[in-house]
Amino acid sequence: MIERELDNKDYDTKITLECKDLSVAYGTKYGIKDINLKIPRNTVTAIIGPSGCGKSTLIRCFNRMNDLVDAKIEGKILFNGRDIYAKDVNVAEIRRTIGMVFQKPNPFPMSIYNNIAFGLKINGFKGDMKKQVEWALREAALWDEVKDRLNDNAYNLSGGQQQRLCIARALAVKPEVLLMDEPTASLDPIASSKIEELIRESRERYTIIIVTHNMQQAARVSDYTAFMYLGKLVEFDITKKIFSNPSEKLTEDYISGRFG
Repeated sequence: MIERELDNKDYDTKITLECKDLSVAYGTKYGIKDINLKIPRNTVTAIIGPSGCGKSTLIRCFNRMNDLVDAKIEGKILFNGRDIYAKDVNVAEIRRTIGMVFQKPNPFPMSIYNNIAFGLKINGFKGDMKKQVEWALREAALWDEVKDRLNDNAYNLSGGQQQRLCIARALAVKPEVLLMDEPTASLDPIASSKIEELIRESRERYTIIIVTHNMQQAARVSDYTAFMYLGKLVEFDITKKIFSNPSEKLTEDYISGRFG
C-alpha cells in the first residue's frame, strides 16, 4: 500500500484520489488544464464528455501511464494523501495499486491461467498461486466459464471473456483502484452488460473510475460523474444530479444531446 504523507494535515480518508491544479501538456498543446477533482473511496466515478476532451489523458495520469509518452505534468495527484509524482514514489507500486483496463481487450498470448499467474509472479506473489488465480477469476465473474479450460490460449475466449480476463489480471494483485478506459466500447450488448454488472458488484471493494462515451452506461453504473469539455472539468457531482439537474448549462446541453 502507498502510505500517505504523515505531514499532510488535509488528508481525507474518504477520498482515494485528488487532483490539484492538474494540467498535462503535449509539447505546447494542453490535453487537460487546471483539473481539481476528488474521487471518493469505494465508489464508481464515470468520466464523460465528447471525443478529445481529455478523458483518457486524465485517467492515464492516475497510474502514471503518461510517463510513457512525451508529456509534461503540472500540479499534483494525491493518492491516499501522497503525491504520486513525488521523486521518491515507486512507480511500479503505483501501477500495482492503481490497476488499469483498456478499451480493447489485451490478453497475453498464453494460457488463461498464465495470464493471471504472470502478473502475480512479476509482482512477487508468494502465496498459493492456484487459489489466487481462482480468486481473481471469480472476482471478475469468469471462473465458472473457464474453470475447465485454464490451459487454453486466452485468445480462444470471446471478446467479452477476454475483457473480463484482463479485469481479473488487474484484480489479482489486489489493487485499491481500478481504472477502466472505455472497457465495453468494442463489446456486444450482452458482454457489455456483464462488465457493467461486474462494476456495480465491485464498488464496495474497489474505487472504480470509468471513462465512457455512453451516457446511459454512466447513469447505470456510476455513483459520481465528471463532465469534461476541451480539457477542462466542467462539472463533478452525484450522477443522479448530473443527469437530472446539472448546475452548468454546458453539462445540460451535452446530456440533452444539443452538442457532442
